[in-house]
Amino acid sequence: MPTDDRQQPGELEVNRFDHCNRRQLLGASLLLAGGLLLPAAPLRAQLEVQISRGRVQPMPVAVPDLAGGNADEQQLGRAVADIIRANLTRSGLFRIIDPAAYIEKDVAFDRPPNFGSWRVIKAQALIAGRVSVRADGRVAAAFRLWDVFAQRQILGLQFITSRNEWRRLGHKVSDAVYKAITGDEGYFDTRIVFIDESGPKKQRVKRLAIMDQDGANLRHLTDGRSLVLTPRFSPAAQRITYLSYATGVPRIYILDLATGQRQMLGEFPNMSFAPRFSPDGGRLIFSLLEGGATNLFVMDLASRQITRLTQLDAISTAPSFSPDGQHIVFESDREGTQQLYVMPASGGPARRISYGRGRYSTPVWSPRGDAIAFTRMRKGRFAIGVMRPDGSGERILTEGYHNEGPTWAPNGRVLMFFRTQRGPNGGPRLYTVDFTGYNEQRVPTPNFASDPAWSPLLK
Repeated sequence: MPTDDRQQPGELEVNRFDHCNRRQLLGASLLLAGGLLLPAAPLRAQLEVQISRGRVQPMPVAVPDLAGGNADEQQLGRAVADIIRANLTRSGLFRIIDPAAYIEKDVAFDRPPNFGSWRVIKAQALIAGRVSVRADGRVAAAFRLWDVFAQRQILGLQFITSRNEWRRLGHKVSDAVYKAITGDEGYFDTRIVFIDESGPKKQRVKRLAIMDQDGANLRHLTDGRSLVLTPRFSPAAQRITYLSYATGVPRIYILDLATGQRQMLGEFPNMSFAPRFSPDGGRLIFSLLEGGATNLFVMDLASRQITRLTQLDAISTAPSFSPDGQHIVFESDREGTQQLYVMPASGGPARRISYGRGRYSTPVWSPRGDAIAFTRMRKGRFAIGVMRPDGSGERILTEGYHNEGPTWAPNGRVLMFFRTQRGPNGGPRLYTVDFTGYNEQRVPTPNFASDPAWSPLLK
C-alpha cells in the first residue's frame, strides 16, 4: 500500500463506542490531542511484571484481521492488524495467538463475539475491528477490545485519518489497547530521530534521519555533506535540535519538521555541545567550551537571552531537564572522574548522585520523573542503567562492548540506545529494552544508526 514518507503527521479524528449498536455511538467527532481520550480501568488479567527478575508473563491476545467491505478495505484491514500484532508483540507484554488457531474465523464488529470459542484457545483479550474508506478518501479503523473471560467490552474507538497516514491507525489502536490493559500510556504512535551512518568505517557519512518507532517511513533530513550529531526532539514533536559541523566547528541548529526550515541557534565564539529542549519547549540547554572548561548555559528561544548555569574549571555537559522543568541532571568531571549531578534549573549548588564503580555519562530524565537513565563505563564495557533522581536504586539493564545514548519512550517504560559492534566493518545499531531489563530487541534500520531520540506521542 502506498505511503508518503514526506508527509508530516496530521491530526487524527477519534470516536468512542460504548455499545455494539452503531446507533448508540457516543461522542461527536473530536481531535485526538495526544495520548488517549477514553479513561478506562486496566483489564483485570494475569499480566505479571516482576521487576526484580526482569521477567514478564505475556498476556495471550487474539487479533484477527480487521474486516472490510471490499478488497481494498480488506487489504487495509490485514495491514492494520499486522501493525497491531507487531506492536503488541514487540512490547513483550503480549503474546499474539496464531490466527491459524482461531475457531471463530469471521468476527463481527457490531455484536459480541462467541466468547466460548476464544476461551478454548486461551485468549484473555480479543481485538475485533473493521476498516472503511470514506467518500473523501480518508480511512477509518474502528475496533472493540473484549475481555474474553469476563465477557464484556473494555474499549471501543474509531480513528479516522488520511490515506497516506493509514499506518498510524495501527499504532493508535495499539496505544489504546496497551493503555486499557496495562494502565500505562502507549508509545507506538511515535517517531525516532537518529544519525544514519553509511559507508566505510573510516569514512562514515552521517545524516540526520527520522522514522516511525517500528522502523517504517524512514527519511533523511540532511544530505550528509556535513557531520551531524545528537538530535533531540522538542516536546511539541515538530522541532528537532542537533549539532552540525557545517561551519567547521559544532553549532546548534533547530529544524522545523513541518516546514523544513532550519536555523542556527546563534554565533557562539566557541564550540557548543549537547543541546536539549526544556519540557515546555521554550528553552534550550546546552554546553559551551571556553578555554579548557565546558559549562552549561540555557537560552530562552523567544528572546534569545542566554543564562549561564555553571562556572567551573571542569567539564559539565549532557544536561537533561526533569519533566517539571525544576531540575537538571548532567555529567561532570568536577571531582576528578566523570559522574552525574543534579542541580536547580536556574543554577546553584549541584549534588552528585552517581557513586557506583566506573564513569557515568549521557543522563536523561524519565518522562515520569521517577528515574534517570545513563551510560556507565567500567573496565572497557559500557552499560545502560537507571537510578532514582537521588541516586538510589541503581540498576543495570544491559551491558556489552559499547552501549550508549539512552532515550526514553514517552510512557517512561521502554528505553532505546545504540550498541556498536566490534570488527573492521562494525558499527552502531539501535536497540530497545524494557525498564526492567527485560525484552531487549534490535530496531530495524537499513544502515548503521546511532544517537536515537524518542518523540512524544504524535497528535
